[in-house]
Amino acid sequence: MTASNPARDESTTGPGVQPQGAHLDSTAHLLNRISSQLASQLSLVSLNGRRRPEPPALVVVAHGSRDPRALSTVRTLLDRVRELRPGLPVHLGHIELNEPLLPDTLTALGHTGTEEAILVPLLLSRGYHVKRDIPEMAAAAPLRTRVAAPLGPHPLLAEALYARLVEAGWRTRTDDATRRESAVVLAAAGSRDPDSAVDTGRTARLLAERLGVPVVPAYATTAGPTVPAALRALAADGRHRVAVASCFTAPGRFATECAQVAPWIAAAPLGTHPAMAHLLLHRYDQTLTTPATTPHPALATA
Repeated sequence: MTASNPARDESTTGPGVQPQGAHLDSTAHLLNRISSQLASQLSLVSLNGRRRPEPPALVVVAHGSRDPRALSTVRTLLDRVRELRPGLPVHLGHIELNEPLLPDTLTALGHTGTEEAILVPLLLSRGYHVKRDIPEMAAAAPLRTRVAAPLGPHPLLAEALYARLVEAGWRTRTDDATRRESAVVLAAAGSRDPDSAVDTGRTARLLAERLGVPVVPAYATTAGPTVPAALRALAADGRHRVAVASCFTAPGRFATECAQVAPWIAAAPLGTHPAMAHLLLHRYDQTLTTPATTPHPALATA
């Protein structure tokens, strides 16, 4: 197991990535930079003064959870997205476990005359859901669809993780001796897809840049190391002040189990942190400015 020491993440694009040893911008600065970029790309009014046609619907694709707190959290997050972008149609679809399911959301949009939807996964790395499940559901929809990249890795995601750690008790200023004893385990769900581990590792490096201490990716299931194994390895390396960062979008079983094994502090899931709403819109706008290649499927007959 190798800790993700502070380093520049060359393969992650987007505002906020800085050279080795430099801290990322503050949350406010990051959000302002993102907003400025979006304003330069998009406009509600055309050059002739007429209002542009309704933009493609934003469909946020959540995984789904048996924990009722997850659905409540996701709905609140979508409300924040609507507040940031009035006039943008924002909808929710789940891969499993919760309603509305994604196919039902897309079918309903098609029947109401919506011509196009951009699907933004509320997922933090690539994996089977992003590569197979969501595209297959999108391809069967009765309207044009485009699928955005998952939310991670991105500096805004790292900033949200940092903020949750600070809320849990992480000290923003520490001396060298304390930093040598400190580390963070970045707890994620885990996947058999190797690209998922690559993305989580990049997020860990961005967070390590922000914190100035090693950040070790670990997993609740499927992949390794597990969170307890990562904690033991760090303790053996003399890291006794170890926090667990919750790389989960909402409360649920995995987030709870990872928090319970934390030897010190455990951060809350990312939930409705402002950076998450901005990141959803950022992924939407990235996809919106990319030419669509998916043909319009025929409407399903009754």
